[in-house]
Amino acid sequence: MSADLPSAAPPRATDRPGDASPFALGLLLRQAHWRAAAVMTEALRPLGIELRHFAVLIVLSDRGPTVQRDLAAATGSDKAGIMRVVDDLERKGLAVRKAVPGDRRVRAVEITPSGVELFDAAHVAAEPMAGRLVAGLGPGEAEQLRDLLTRFAYPADG
Repeated sequence: MSADLPSAAPPRATDRPGDASPFALGLLLRQAHWRAAAVMTEALRPLGIELRHFAVLIVLSDRGPTVQRDLAAATGSDKAGIMRVVDDLERKGLAVRKAVPGDRRVRAVEITPSGVELFDAAHVAAEPMAGRLVAGLGPGEAEQLRDLLTRFAYPADG
């Protein structure tokens, strides 16, 4: 008898607020990423770099000299993409490739003093823009959002 009853269709994915589909969270995170990326791109534009460049500078600033394969993994880039970004950074004097002792084939990328200056300037330029991103949130909600996204992106179980 139950075979005669129509089965409920699964919710269809949309990118409308309140979507109940299993894709809703991913779509919402994608939309949030696009909005944040657009705002940060606006902050970086006067400095002559793009988010892809800044992502590499973040890794170099945090980790120090880093081989390109590790830069690609850390930034979600592929080998060709990371090579283009590092080429751009070298051309701008923001990073240099240096030989890795013990392996002639591998080069580590290192941030230059000019790269550090630009990295610091980017933070100053981004400050008011970051405020725009969370302007519609209530007291304490920006910190709550940051905490939730951190736990989501870096789950305790690995």
